[in-house]
Amino acid sequence: MVDNLLEIKGLCAGIGEKSILKNINLNIKKGEVHVLLGPNGAGKSTLGYTLMGSPEYKVTDGQIFFAGQDITEEATDKRAKLGLFMSFQEPLEVPGISLESFIRASLQQVTGEKVKLFAFQKELEKTMDLLDMNHKYAERDLNVGFSGGEKKKSEILQLLMLKPKLAILDETDSGLDVDAVRTVSKGVQAYKESTDGALLIITHSTRILESLKVDYVHILVNGHIVHTGDGSLVEKVNEEGFDKFIPQEIKDAERKEKLALAAKEAMEAVKKASVNGVL
Repeated sequence: MVDNLLEIKGLCAGIGEKSILKNINLNIKKGEVHVLLGPNGAGKSTLGYTLMGSPEYKVTDGQIFFAGQDITEEATDKRAKLGLFMSFQEPLEVPGISLESFIRASLQQVTGEKVKLFAFQKELEKTMDLLDMNHKYAERDLNVGFSGGEKKKSEILQLLMLKPKLAILDETDSGLDVDAVRTVSKGVQAYKESTDGALLIITHSTRILESLKVDYVHILVNGHIVHTGDGSLVEKVNEEGFDKFIPQEIKDAERKEKLALAAKEAMEAVKKASVNGVL
C-alpha cells in the first residue's frame, strides 16, 4: 500500500535559465488538506504548474511521485488520468467547445469509459445547483464571457465532476466577493466529503479555508519551503506576516540577488550610454 499519495523529493525547477523552485520536499497523504502560503513571486504557482507537467516549467533536479508512480517526466494528460487536477488562478477561455462537452470529454479521458449522456447531464445539473450556477452556462463556450466568479465556479464544477485524487487549487478565491467565496468554499467542501480527496491549496486569503480542517501549512519563500506547521500557522501568518519564518541565510541570499541585479542593470545602463555617445 502506498503511504504517500504525492511525494516530492528535492524538486528544483524553473523557466528557461531562471531557477524558481529550490530543493522542494513535500508529502501529501490521501484525504489530507495542505495549504501553501508565501509572498508574491515565491514560486507557489510554479509548484502547481510543475506538478501538473506544464511544458513551460523545466525540472532540473529531483523527482515527483504520485500514487506510487514516478511522474517527473510524464505528460499532463497522463497525470490527469492518474488523478491529479489543478484549478487555475486565471482560467482560460476556450471558444468552440461548451462547458458541458468539455467536462464530459475530460471525464471520458480520465475514466477511460463512455459517459452516458442522460446520467451525466443529471449529475451536472445537480452539481451546478450546488454552486448556484445557471444551467445555461453548460451550453456556453468554456469560460467565454464568464465573469471572474463564474470562471472560478466553472473550475470547481470540473473538480466535483471529475473527482480527482488530489486537487491543486491555485488562488481559487482571488478576486471573488464574499458570496462567491462562500459558494466556492461549499463546492470544495463537497468535493472533500464526497471523495475524501487530498487538497493542496495555494492562497493569500484564509476565507476559502474556513470550512476545511487544515492538516499542514507550508510557507514558501524564494523557492524554498522555509517552515511547515499545523493549521494554526495560518492565523500566525495573518497576525505576524512571513518575515519571522524566513531563515537569515535566505534573507541574505535575497539581498545579494537584489544587489547583483542592481549592479548588472547599472552596468548595462553605462554600456548603453557609452554606445549612444552620452559618455
